Amino acid sequence: MTPGAELGALLATLDYERLSPHDLVRVLRAQQRQASHYQAASYWTMERIVAAYEDPESESMGQASEAAEGAGAEIGAALRLTRRSAEWETRFALDLTRRVPEVFNAFLFGRIDFRRARVLVDGTLHVPETTARTVVDTVLDDAPQLTTGQLRERVRKLCIDVNPADMEDRYEWALADRRLVVEANDSGTANLMGLDVPPHVAQAIKRRVHRKAIRLRNLGDPRTMDQLRVDIFLDLLRQRSSKPGEDASGSGGVNIDVDLTTLAGLDDHSGHLNGYGPVIADIARQTAEHQVNGEWRWTLRDPETGLPIDGGIVRRRPTAPQRRKVETLYKTCVHPGCRMPSVDCDIDHRVPWSERRLTCSDDLGPLCRHHHRIRHVFGWSYKMVDGGDILFTSPLRHRYTTSGRPP
Repeated sequence: MTPGAELGALLATLDYERLSPHDLVRVLRAQQRQASHYQAASYWTMERIVAAYEDPESESMGQASEAAEGAGAEIGAALRLTRRSAEWETRFALDLTRRVPEVFNAFLFGRIDFRRARVLVDGTLHVPETTARTVVDTVLDDAPQLTTGQLRERVRKLCIDVNPADMEDRYEWALADRRLVVEANDSGTANLMGLDVPPHVAQAIKRRVHRKAIRLRNLGDPRTMDQLRVDIFLDLLRQRSSKPGEDASGSGGVNIDVDLTTLAGLDDHSGHLNGYGPVIADIARQTAEHQVNGEWRWTLRDPETGLPIDGGIVRRRPTAPQRRKVETLYKTCVHPGCRMPSVDCDIDHRVPWSERRLTCSDDLGPLCRHHHRIRHVFGWSYKMVDGGDILFTSPLRHRYTTSGRPP
């Protein structure tokens, strides 16, 4: 049902104690649509309050440029918000309703929720309004099926591809502002952060630290993975970052998906850094250039769909080539909403090997250790469908689709 008075009245009359677990999921979705409807309406009301402060015929109002500030004070007082929160809410209301009205309409009619609306608004603030609307028009239909992480990545890629020169400039400006920050915590600990660093270097370091942590855990180290990762990180910082002549940026291993034409400098399409997301063409080329001694993988994609073309072999445990093919097909864990990089996942047999006695690439998918266990403990199932998508069925008989198409 479309959100509004009728759906609200129906939800208010439901006897929740009598609903089956399957129907509870349906109700949850309806409640989310209704909540989105009211949230969007509240931002429209805020925009109208700003419009009232912009009224040039009112003697009590200031200049138009001061309208948002005055309206923010009004909104903050009405909702008991701090000045900073009130200013953010007012600015978001204006960007939502005036800058990208298509996002507002989808929000109002419950097609997207606040989290997705915020990704679309915030993710396009740095581009001109016409570009923002082009990006929104391209991605809005798919937004309800994407997690916020997937949507943020899609928006970032589109912003890069629509205006690569502008994104190159923004990258250079941000990189010039790179800095090391130490923050004190109330507990007496500290946070150590490197801000605005090259993404391929950061990702390589993350991969190197993660792999060392896994090795230590497998040897019986009692520390948690988080404790191991931060301890290894600090140990590495105390040592030399690399040996003479060794490229530190590649020390942890990097997986990047980039067009051959971009590598050749014939165009500036964005690349995809596994575990991080879209990067500008120059970073993609730098990353590839640094992989002199690393492993190279190539993928033949269908020019119409962008999907990889794949094959398989019969063995229980996937061979190294099979694993590489699965990691190429799927950049992350295929469970709905999970963004664990596929190179850090288990390779799961969709049909248990004990039933089929075959291991072929078409039957394999990456599942992170958590979702791999969840699938087998609770009985989730999945199958490949047309277009490269994966259809999951939950224990409550609801179906969820993970897109196999490139972002």
